[in-house]
Amino acid sequence: MAFDASYVKSVIRALPDWPEPGVTFRDITPIFKDPKALRTVTDGFIERYVTSDITHIASIDARGFLVSAILAHQLNKPLILVRKKGKLPGDTISQSYDLEYGSATLEVQTDACGPGDKVLIFDDLIATGGTLIAACSLVQRLGGSVSEVASIIDLPGLQGSQRLQDSGVSVFSLIAY
Repeated sequence: MAFDASYVKSVIRALPDWPEPGVTFRDITPIFKDPKALRTVTDGFIERYVTSDITHIASIDARGFLVSAILAHQLNKPLILVRKKGKLPGDTISQSYDLEYGSATLEVQTDACGPGDKVLIFDDLIATGGTLIAACSLVQRLGGSVSEVASIIDLPGLQGSQRLQDSGVSVFSLIAY
């Protein structure tokens, strides 16, 4: 079954001036209310990665968790949670980064992956790339390699996917705005 980008785009909601004036937020939550849309999105990623050599899927807090959990289950891969600072128990490492409207810090547990692991990093959206670049850094600091970064949505006008590619990371998105 071919991925139906126009259908998925018809389900995603655009919220102008949120979280601040001038920003159009692409809200993926309607995908989770529409079983056909959720199946279309997850099948699009499963088809891409079912024969890949990835060993782990790392997912960004929090919307990324929803789709990546399905992918990890369907692809039979361990799921690494990359969370906001202070949300993970046990030993963690952290990485700070800039957002399009602020800054933040991500953490991952120190036993999440290691040398020889090939990690797919998943998030719902690529904007400026700061969050995903921070997640790549965390995986690499643990000894893993980043096979690819994947997202439902890419906002190429914000240059995030280009920043990732310029840093040597392959990028895949189902749709772009």
